[in-house]
Amino acid sequence: MEKLQAVRGMHDTLPGEASAWNLLEQTLQSVLQSYCYREIRFPILEKTELFSRSIGAGTDIVNKEMYTFQDRNGEFLTLRPEGTAGCVRVLLQHGLLHSGPQRIWYQGPMFRHERPQKGRLRQFHQVGAEAFGIDSADIDAEIIMLCARIWHVLGITDVRLELNSLGSYAARRKYRNLLVEYLSENREQLDEDSVKRLETNPLRILDSKNPAMRAVIGAAPSLLDSIDEESAEHFAVLRELLDANAVSYEINPRLVRGLDYYNRTVFEWITDRLGAQGTICAGGRYDDLVAQLGGRATPGVGFAMGLERILDLMQSGTAEPGSDTPRVYQVLVGDAAMKNGIKLAEQLRDKLPGLRLLMHCGGGSFKSQFKKADKSRADYALILGDEEVAKNTVQIKPLRADTGQYEISQDELADELARLVPFPVNIDMFSGSGSG
Repeated sequence: MEKLQAVRGMHDTLPGEASAWNLLEQTLQSVLQSYCYREIRFPILEKTELFSRSIGAGTDIVNKEMYTFQDRNGEFLTLRPEGTAGCVRVLLQHGLLHSGPQRIWYQGPMFRHERPQKGRLRQFHQVGAEAFGIDSADIDAEIIMLCARIWHVLGITDVRLELNSLGSYAARRKYRNLLVEYLSENREQLDEDSVKRLETNPLRILDSKNPAMRAVIGAAPSLLDSIDEESAEHFAVLRELLDANAVSYEINPRLVRGLDYYNRTVFEWITDRLGAQGTICAGGRYDDLVAQLGGRATPGVGFAMGLERILDLMQSGTAEPGSDTPRVYQVLVGDAAMKNGIKLAEQLRDKLPGLRLLMHCGGGSFKSQFKKADKSRADYALILGDEEVAKNTVQIKPLRADTGQYEISQDELADELARLVPFPVNIDMFSGSGSG
C-alpha cells in the first residue's frame, strides 16, 4: 500500500514549529490592533468569478495557478489565491462601506498551483491589511509605516522598501500601449514567457528575472515618465511623508506587481537573505477594485505579507522566533505525589499565566523521570515525592546551572518561580517602538 503523504507543496506544521508561528501571528495581531485595524475572516472557497474579475483574466494567477473546480451544483469555485478580492466581497456583501472608511486585516492560508520551492508553496499563509475609503497619500504612508513597525518589532533589519507609482488606470493603459510597441520592436530579445505576456499582461515583462533580458528591459520606456499629474503629486506627497518619518526606500520604475487591479502606489519589501524568493511583503493602491466588483467607487490600499518567508528570515539569524520548550519540568514519584502534583501544577498555571510547565505523566522511576526532565531542555525540575507531599514542600533542581538543589514550601513556590523564570513569554519579548 502506498504511503500517505501531504499534497506536494503543502506542508505540515509540527509541534516544534507551531510556537514560532503562534508568536509571529500574535505579534502581527498586536501591531495591527495598535493601528486600530479590525480583523475579519472569510471563507477559503470563493466563486471563481470573484478572482477572474478582480485579479485579471490575463494574469498568470488566473490562467495557470488557481485551484478551480466545479461543485455538484455545477458552480465553479476556487481556493483563494490572495486575500484582497475576498476582503472586498465581504465589505460589499455586508454593507460595511456604507459606514465610512474601513481599516481591516485578515490572516490565513492561500493557494496557488506553482512549482514548489523554498519560500514558494502551493498552500502558503498571509497576513494582510486593507484600508478603504481614503484617497489621500497619508493612508498609503500609514500602511507602509505599519509594515516598517512590524519589521522593527520582530527585529528584522535586512529588508529594503522598493516603491513605484503606476499612475491612474488611464495613464497605465497609455503606458501599456507604449510598452507593447517598444517590446514588439525588440521581440527577438524576449524569452518565451515574455512573448506570451506581450499579448496578455505586458507590464509583467518588466518583472522578469531572466538575466538575458536585463538590457532590453532596462532600455524600456519608464512608467514614471507616463503617469498623470494627479498621480505624480500623490506619489510626491507619499515620499515626503516617508522621508519625514525616516522610512528609507528605493524608487524602482520597473515595479508593477502581478495583479491587474493596482493603480498609483505599489511597493515591495525585499530581503537578500532568502535567494530568489526575497519579497516578504507587497501591496499598493487599488482605487477601482470596489467598483469593478459591483460597489460604489471606493479608494483602497493595502498589503499582504508571506508568513513562511518571514519565519525563514527570522530563523536565518535576524530575529529569534521563540520556542515552546518547557521552562519547568515536574517530576512526580509515587501516587500521593501524582495526585498532589496535578493540583500544584494547576495552581501554578493560575498564578503564573504564561509559565511553560510540563508535568510528567505515565509514572516511572525517579531516575527515568529525571532523564526526561533533562532531555526536555527545561531550566528547572520540580521534584515531588511522598516526603515532600507530607511536608507540603517541593524540591527545585536547576538543570542548566551548577547551583544546588533546594527545598521550598509549596505556598512560596509561585513567588520563587516568578523570580527564577521570566514570564509571561509572549509578544512582549518583541516589544519596541519606532517605525523603521
